Amino acid sequence: MNYNWNWGIFFELEPGASGTYLSYLIGGLGWTLITALMAWTLALILGVLVGTLRTTGNATVERICFGYTELFRNIPLLVQMFLWYFVLPEFLPGTLGTSMKQMSPPWASMVPAVLCLGIFMSVRVAEQVRSGIQSLPKGQRMAGQAIGLTQFQTYRYVLLPMVFRIILPPLTSEFLNTIKNTSLALTIGLMELTARARAMQEFSFQVFEAFAAATIIYLVVNLLVVLAMRQVERKIRVPGFIGSPGQVPQAGH
Repeated sequence: MNYNWNWGIFFELEPGASGTYLSYLIGGLGWTLITALMAWTLALILGVLVGTLRTTGNATVERICFGYTELFRNIPLLVQMFLWYFVLPEFLPGTLGTSMKQMSPPWASMVPAVLCLGIFMSVRVAEQVRSGIQSLPKGQRMAGQAIGLTQFQTYRYVLLPMVFRIILPPLTSEFLNTIKNTSLALTIGLMELTARARAMQEFSFQVFEAFAAATIIYLVVNLLVVLAMRQVERKIRVPGFIGSPGQVPQAGH
């Protein structure tokens, strides 16, 4: 059976008559980016907090943060997505749980997706932050304490600014993962880019065109993020400590 290619499908009206299939996909991209940015903001806040607390030397706090990290990074993301969407509202107090279940689309799907992705990615950010802090020479922490800084001030003004410069490349990769992981939100009804590509192929039967377009859009967005973050890396690197791309830092720095 021969496949009937039709690249002009993107300029035809989608069944809802709200616009062309191309605009339909672009709308899905918008929800993908909104979900990814909100989830990434949550991931950064929680990840930096948990990763930092794991290096404070307080055994109880470190155990709690370790348990948090191991819990959320060892459960498959798809399973977590279902738990946040189907199970969480049942455990919330009556009014809050009911309100969450009665939210209108797309928020009914987007809120659980943001919480799920944000917390799942936060444990990955936490590991990056923890590793970054532990990779710094001990002299930096000691120098902060020697000039009279509190532990909080030492982290705020000495350690974390350097750590963010070191871990920016892996954080960029995690942000790209967050964008791509939003595609799993289609399983709970969020009409993001992948979900709209799937709907397009079901309406038009042009499966290759629909997913080819989604693939290209994801690729372009991720390449733009990579290029932007490379520029940021160049601007914030510390000469003599963090080399430019392709340059090995000098020993002893």
